[in-house]
Amino acid sequence: MRYALVFHAPELTPDGPQPSEEAIQEMMRLMDDYAAALNSAGVFVAWEMLEPQTEAVTVTRRTGEVVIEDGPFAAAKEAFAGVVVIDVPDREAALSWAEKFPGTAYGTIEVRRSATSCIAGEWTRA
Repeated sequence: MRYALVFHAPELTPDGPQPSEEAIQEMMRLMDDYAAALNSAGVFVAWEMLEPQTEAVTVTRRTGEVVIEDGPFAAAKEAFAGVVVIDVPDREAALSWAEKFPGTAYGTIEVRRSATSCIAGEWTRA
């Protein structure tokens, strides 16, 4: 079963506190180790870390016409920062991997089972 480990974290702002270069390098090392562990266990599918919300663009056709806007501009303490897709036997295994995610030191992981996936251009059901 595929699960998405959806990562939410505070975004850095120019006037807010900044992590040290050593802290950034340590987190990158921990993320590399985590990715290697997922890959070694044979559960890794994909991982995307996202640019800040200020770089996002939203697209909608809710009104019947295409509207493209800069944003989102949600006033939230934490923003959608990235997603790791894993293929594991069950929810307990997904939670186990989520517990090991290094970013939980400063953010949160939302664990969601995939309802359907598009793999190599073909839709599958979980």
